[in-house]
Amino acid sequence: MQLKIRPLTPKLWPALEDLFGELGACNGCWCMYWRIGSTYKKQPRQKNKAALRDIVEQGPPPGLIAFDGKLPVGWCQLTPRDALPWLDRVWRLRRVDDVPVWSISCLYVRKGYRRRGITTALIEAALYAAKKAGAPAVEAYPLDAELTPSGTGTGYASTFARAGFEIVARHTPPRPIMRYKLQSNS
Repeated sequence: MQLKIRPLTPKLWPALEDLFGELGACNGCWCMYWRIGSTYKKQPRQKNKAALRDIVEQGPPPGLIAFDGKLPVGWCQLTPRDALPWLDRVWRLRRVDDVPVWSISCLYVRKGYRRRGITTALIEAALYAAKKAGAPAVEAYPLDAELTPSGTGTGYASTFARAGFEIVARHTPPRPIMRYKLQSNS
């Protein structure tokens, strides 16, 4: 596999459409849940798709897309936490402190490419991109597979732990808030 990871720009929008498919990844969410909450389920999938496309068009890139050659195989939504207002409305993911963290809030890997290290590569690329943008830290909101059998679009705690993230809060046992410190906050 020849994996390359790039920021999602308007030029790469067709690749994200191909990756997510006709119905859109994660039940037609188009990575809008952490922006608008469950409203994404109440509106047509095409409206979610159009909303994400507008975000991509306006910039900066709202995430990273992984390619195996020319085939898009993975997605990671990476943004400042402030761009995801629904996180603050979910008690189990309430802010830990006032550090202006960036968030890895959604991950998606194409069927047939899962369990091949793409999520790990996306996390590493996200850390690099956030550091380059001056973020002091990156947060993630994965599920702890040891405590829940649920599937997830936010990744698993074990994957983030292997990447060096540490648990900074656990408002509910199966969903820790994990953080990777990029630079000193002094």
